[in-house]
Amino acid sequence: MANPNQSVPEVKFDALLPAEMAAKAEAVGVKKATGDAMQLFALAILAGAFIGLGAIFCTTVLAGLSSGANPVPYGIQRLLGGLVFCLGLILVIVGGAELFTGNNLIAMAWVNKKITFTQMLRNWGIVYAGNFVGSVVIAAIMYFTQQWTFGGGAVGLTALNIANAKSGLDFVPAVALGIMCNVLVCMAVWLCFSARSTTDKILSIIFPISAFVAAGFEHSIANMYFIPIGLFIKSGADQSFWTAIGKTAADFPNLTWGNFFIKNLLPVTIGNIIGGAVMVGVVYWFIYLRKTK
Repeated sequence: MANPNQSVPEVKFDALLPAEMAAKAEAVGVKKATGDAMQLFALAILAGAFIGLGAIFCTTVLAGLSSGANPVPYGIQRLLGGLVFCLGLILVIVGGAELFTGNNLIAMAWVNKKITFTQMLRNWGIVYAGNFVGSVVIAAIMYFTQQWTFGGGAVGLTALNIANAKSGLDFVPAVALGIMCNVLVCMAVWLCFSARSTTDKILSIIFPISAFVAAGFEHSIANMYFIPIGLFIKSGADQSFWTAIGKTAADFPNLTWGNFFIKNLLPVTIGNIIGGAVMVGVVYWFIYLRKTK
């Protein structure tokens, strides 16, 4: 029989306020920075795969929208692609996984001296490597599915166009696009710290992520899927595919493994760190966690 004098724990449904979000973000950062390496790596592989699933959804929805007698206006194409790409971060946040770009917020715990610089870099290194494995594995699986031949090759053509454009960026624009991307990604993660329910988290994710995709910003982990799938198609497609889309491999000159790593992944990763760790993480540390006299 229940004790009538026993107090009942208070159940809260209202969202956390920003100061509480900052404390939660710091605590999560400490846990992530000191976590088991193998568990981190496995969860990072999942996150890379989840972002790849969002990229697959985005590529498929965009296929064919810019062709035909009545192409869909560019802005609407980007909006649709952004909305469906949200699947990736929803799976990461709700399903539980380790994403490098979101983990840039660990910088809050570092600047507040709750973890060391080495611990922060350890997390970033393990998670980045795991994300790469997960993304590229999904790209390889999707190549063997031949899904890129669907729609008369429209899916594959869209994948090639996306990958070729990303591989042809100049260094400074790639850094700047990476900065803006991870400002929005980390803001989505930040807003999720206020959430009390799965619905709260999903709603917190939709607009920031849709915005970064619609605006054409650059996400290093998403590009670990978008560019390799284009490379796999370019090197492995047979003549029937090229005939169906009216193109040849030579029409995608930017699409090389060297450009993937040097012209995209390197500058975009630098930009993502600046946008997430500095422009979101350090800024919110300064506002809410900095020790004042």
